Amino acid sequence: MVATTSSSPSSPAMPYDPQAIARYYRWRPWLLLWRTFQILSSLGRFVWGLKWDQWTRQTERNRFRRAIQLRRVLTGLGPTFIKIGQALSTRPDLVRKEFLEELILLQDQLPPFPNKKALALIERELGRPVSELYRSMSPQPVAAASLGQVYRGELWDGDAIAIKVQRPKLVPKISLDLAVIRKAVVWFGPFLPLNLGHNLSVIVDEFGTKLFEEIDYLNEGRNAERFADNFAAYPDVKVPKIYWEYTSQRVLTLEWIEGTKLTASQCMVNGKRDPDALVRTGVVSSLRQLLEFGFFHADPHPGNLFAMPDGRMAYIDFGMMDQLDQVAKETLVDSVVHLINQDYRLLAQDFVKLGFLTPETDIRPIVPALESVFSEIIDVSVKDFNFQTITDQFSGLMYEYPFRLPAKFALIIRSLVTQEGVALCLNPDFKIVEVAYPYVARRLLAGETPEFQRRLLEVLFKDGKFQWQRLENLIEIARTDDSFDLIPTAQFGLQYLFSGDGGFFLKQIVLALTEDERLHTEEVSRLWDLVKEDFQPQRLLGAAFGALASFSEEAVANWPPVVAITTAQKELQNVA
Repeated sequence: MVATTSSSPSSPAMPYDPQAIARYYRWRPWLLLWRTFQILSSLGRFVWGLKWDQWTRQTERNRFRRAIQLRRVLTGLGPTFIKIGQALSTRPDLVRKEFLEELILLQDQLPPFPNKKALALIERELGRPVSELYRSMSPQPVAAASLGQVYRGELWDGDAIAIKVQRPKLVPKISLDLAVIRKAVVWFGPFLPLNLGHNLSVIVDEFGTKLFEEIDYLNEGRNAERFADNFAAYPDVKVPKIYWEYTSQRVLTLEWIEGTKLTASQCMVNGKRDPDALVRTGVVSSLRQLLEFGFFHADPHPGNLFAMPDGRMAYIDFGMMDQLDQVAKETLVDSVVHLINQDYRLLAQDFVKLGFLTPETDIRPIVPALESVFSEIIDVSVKDFNFQTITDQFSGLMYEYPFRLPAKFALIIRSLVTQEGVALCLNPDFKIVEVAYPYVARRLLAGETPEFQRRLLEVLFKDGKFQWQRLENLIEIARTDDSFDLIPTAQFGLQYLFSGDGGFFLKQIVLALTEDERLHTEEVSRLWDLVKEDFQPQRLLGAAFGALASFSEEAVANWPPVVAITTAQKELQNVA
């Protein structure tokens, strides 16, 4: 039997309907009460154990025992709470080592469900005996996770595959947990700090929506193909192929990925692989997902990431994904630019656009508060800066001002925090901005789109004056990325200056060279010292000819930059 490459099914994802769930349990309150009792009693025994150790001064002696207890409690409470444990397992900077080691087991080392049930589900979902579907299938699952378990197999054409089979009765289990949690946040939300009480139910609903999408394997397959399309031009990222003929809503057959999971026991992957290169690939791919594609992996824990023998990083498990619209992507980049510029009024407006502040909020008292917090962050050197720095500092503002956490950004923050956790696991000294800064600087300097061209101008000009130091900083930061090449950037700059849109920019540069009635030879000399190694004469001439290649002599006579230079020369004469 030969696998086909048919297109993905178009059936909609399984919907999450909190009102329908609430109506169902309104007439079955005993189910809610019993589940609430189970959750409180399980977590209560764990908390009581911690307190008892504290009172009897046995905390150190019992710390490994309590770590095991927490893992067993979360496992016993089921998929929803396992997901919470997985999120905690990615933060070595927040969770004690002994707890971390146990929580990591929640990523893919959970108790499996019986093979008999898994095989029956495969045959029921795909409509054929397992012996006809696959040439071979491992007798036991090779991994068991919160929502399903995975077998290794082989198709009749010889392709190595992973067969993902969903756990039984997931929908009623998850629905009941979400109903309990939603009731709890409605009751206790108003008493919580950080201005979260007003929309905690929205965040729970966002989580519920994503969880229901995650248990629809047809949806996961479509997500994987879309993710693969986005990264088709980036060879460092691998996405497994989906075999649609052997896939249904509860069974997913995909390409087998050979590699090392980025779990704690294997964080310092074998000597043939470079941990720092993996970190760089992971962080840059996350930034691309958020700022370029707007379609991001919301659950990048170490069990879902593989270091492949050829140095690539592979993503698996595309059940929990989310989408950013163009406005949100652009506003995120704007917020980075405004933070670089230390323009806190515009940064406050960005927070309004992103939903952290309501449109009617008076931002005037918030601006100096943002300045007091973020000026400290900006002054911190890159080596002492990480994502946790931002969240710790920003949380203080949420106590005093009407900031709120939009449901969409709960997943984004979770994704970023998780990614940084993976990076810290691979390299405890890693700082996320050491990779993130060069990425943003490189994209600004490249000016790939009109939006990025506008943002570059915002960075380079403030109050009508050219910011020499910012240009130096951008180039210096961008060059910390070994893959950054200034020549294509210079060629793009020349093409932009020779375009109709570049006239004003050229005029501003000419004026900047003579602003304050003096030639800025010192700044130009310092800038040249910074870039001269990159600009060998042959390469520089090649960039210039490349920029000019598409222009004719007649077009040159009518270039707006020529007019701009003439105007600038006249203004210089007037100054003289």
